[in-house]
Amino acid sequence: MQVLSAYPPAPEPPAGVLVAALSVSILLHTFVLSLNFRMPDMTRLKPPPQTLDVVLVNSKTQTQPDKPQVLAQANLDAGGNVDEDRRAKTPLPVIKQDQRGDDVKQAKKRVKQLEKKQRQLLSQIHTKKVEVAAPPPPKPEPVPTPDPPQISGLDLANRALAIARMEAQVARQAEDYAKRPRRKFVGARAAETRYAMYVESWRQKVERIGNMNYPEQARGRLYGSLRLTVAIKSDGSVEYVQVDRPSGHKILDRAAERIVKIASPFAAFPDNIRRDTDILVITRTWTFARGDRLFGD
Repeated sequence: MQVLSAYPPAPEPPAGVLVAALSVSILLHTFVLSLNFRMPDMTRLKPPPQTLDVVLVNSKTQTQPDKPQVLAQANLDAGGNVDEDRRAKTPLPVIKQDQRGDDVKQAKKRVKQLEKKQRQLLSQIHTKKVEVAAPPPPKPEPVPTPDPPQISGLDLANRALAIARMEAQVARQAEDYAKRPRRKFVGARAAETRYAMYVESWRQKVERIGNMNYPEQARGRLYGSLRLTVAIKSDGSVEYVQVDRPSGHKILDRAAERIVKIASPFAAFPDNIRRDTDILVITRTWTFARGDRLFGD
């Protein structure tokens, strides 16, 4: 016979709730089991032993201090020698230091001083004896002064002539130095504005003459570069031509010198150059290139 309940069955809890409850229970039991229970230590409950600080003093007084600071084996009222609040470091009485060691040291020091003074007196006495016994030094004999040499009139004339020659030579050297030519050196990479136009016209003339007089032995065969320095006077004439860095071919080096001499004389210096320049020194690099052409850098 089946009995029917009037109440509906209780719903089962979800699985996640059961797992969480089980985990919390395990953690609580673990914490409780980890606790250690001991009986209380009765020795710690006893009160600590009481101590009594007693200071040993090395003297005593009949009167008792009104406000004692420490406990001692005897009464001591104002027994110190200072007004500050201090406590004795030792109960032993104060003993005066023995001064006998210092007396011995002072005596030895005094003996040394007396011996030093005695030696000084003896040395002074000895020095005085030596001074008395030593004879006085002899007086130096006077040295006769030689008479000045006699100079004749001929010697005076020769000296005056030599001085006049030296003065003339110095004056001539100063005049030559003042008349020396004023040179201006102009390179290929930098030149002042007033020199630039003159140097450029000079370069164009050398190139034109060089292409017209190209060396026959080098045509189609030899090529190279060389650095040439040319000194030009104020009237346009050439003072000298010098190869500073050869090209490696003597034919090209001699041809460059010959071309410059053929192209001279060049134009005279303009007034803005002539006023402070007597000789213009130009350094250029010249190249004998393919196609039998000559040009300057």
